[in-house]
Amino acid sequence: MSNSTPSTANGNDSTKFKGDRSPCGPSRVLHVRKIPFEVSEAEVVSLAVPFGKVSNLLMLKGKNQAFIEMASEEAAITMVNYYTTATPHLRNQPVFIQYSNHRELKTDNLPNQGRAQAALQAVNAMHSGNMTLSGSASAGDGGLMPGQSPVLRIIVENLFYPVSLEVLHQIFSKFGTVLKIITFTKNNQFQALLQYADPMNAHHAKVTLDGQNIYNACCTLRVEFSKLTSLNVKYNNDKSRDFTRLDLPSGDGQATLDPGMTAAFGAPGIISSPYPGAAGFGPAIGFPQPAGLPMQSMPGALGPLTIPTGRMAIHGMAPTALHSVLLVSNLNPDSISPHGLFILFGVYGDVHRVKILFNKKENALIQMADATQAQLAMSHLNGQRLHGKVIRVTISKHQTVQLPREGQEDQGLTKDFSGSPLHRFKKPGSKNFQNIFPPSATLHLSNIPPSITDDILKDLFSGTGYTVKAFKFFQKDRKMALIQLGSVEEAIQALIDLHNHDLGENHHLRVSFSKSTI
Repeated sequence: MSNSTPSTANGNDSTKFKGDRSPCGPSRVLHVRKIPFEVSEAEVVSLAVPFGKVSNLLMLKGKNQAFIEMASEEAAITMVNYYTTATPHLRNQPVFIQYSNHRELKTDNLPNQGRAQAALQAVNAMHSGNMTLSGSASAGDGGLMPGQSPVLRIIVENLFYPVSLEVLHQIFSKFGTVLKIITFTKNNQFQALLQYADPMNAHHAKVTLDGQNIYNACCTLRVEFSKLTSLNVKYNNDKSRDFTRLDLPSGDGQATLDPGMTAAFGAPGIISSPYPGAAGFGPAIGFPQPAGLPMQSMPGALGPLTIPTGRMAIHGMAPTALHSVLLVSNLNPDSISPHGLFILFGVYGDVHRVKILFNKKENALIQMADATQAQLAMSHLNGQRLHGKVIRVTISKHQTVQLPREGQEDQGLTKDFSGSPLHRFKKPGSKNFQNIFPPSATLHLSNIPPSITDDILKDLFSGTGYTVKAFKFFQKDRKMALIQLGSVEEAIQALIDLHNHDLGENHHLRVSFSKSTI
């Protein structure tokens, strides 16, 4: 084993990325891949700082990789969960982060560790400096020193194209974890308040983005620190969003500011939503860009903060539409059906139409209710195994899925599910919005009638061909249970097969992925 790799586990993470492999379980050591060659240690560490203390760093410059060790596993899990849905960038290039199979880094005897240690000390000192600053300022002056608020006030000038909350989230997420956004209109100007997890993120976003155009020759950002030190968001909809609370109601689509905020910023106006149905969705996700529009002039989080000369557009051309159609490829043509895709993708949003391509049955188009749901389904299902094949999920260039014309031969490959009773997210503010989790080997079962025993449910799953490893009813509510199957792939298939299974007594089984294990 080369001396440039951690000395704590057999083998070397960096040799194992050929083809698909099962991801490692949580570890406080994270493996970062595809790092651009010129990126510094400080820039790599900056990806991790918003999530907690970084305890060690190992750069493998020749392999364009690094290992980051977080002080706690909890911080590492938060970081991986966040970047699973909002791809991190360094120097404009996407980088990939996953758990390492190492439990800790031992770098004491390795060469070239001086720069890594210096970067760690500098970033952690800056981070803890900001923490004490926010903690020690007197309450009388609003909590933070001037210019050190984690809240930014954003004004968009030359608003020739609508700028949505999602676009702001996508741009500002490059600089750190965005917690909350409120948008409103004052003096006929589109404005927003945006709260970061850390004042340092706000500082870097302000320095880099102030004066930049979102789209070519229009939509100029004016960014300044807010007098407010935190935002109170009451509704998750297209005007306001709290990314830390998925349980907020969608309200009536009207963003509400506290009376104190209204005094400071004027009453919120109504900005038309870029697409219907965004209400109620609050996860911190990377929102889709229109196809083919690269993010330009966006350095990575805390990257080298040279402001590009001239007004380059951050988002390229103006958007056409936020797409809600997914292209799913590498399906197993012998096993797949529109109904199966409807059930699986319906875990992450309401599926309106499914089309398996007539001449290329390993590909399908899936139309979701809106772009947010499409993004959510893509982030959770891309790379999962279905019927023995690793599926790929991307945003399609199509804006709708066309139904076949009357009399056109289709073999039942196109189905319209818009009127289906099985949609999980029809009701605004539904509890289902709070229970969206990645595919896992443990399934959450609900709507179980009183007469159904654990043996009946275990037999149902094993009789359908699945390996039941564990089962338990919820202590407080026997209408719900957890069942652990042999693998994530089995659980995905079981969900497709047994969601809405008739258990008798007018009860149909509800199946979801669980965040818990037994």
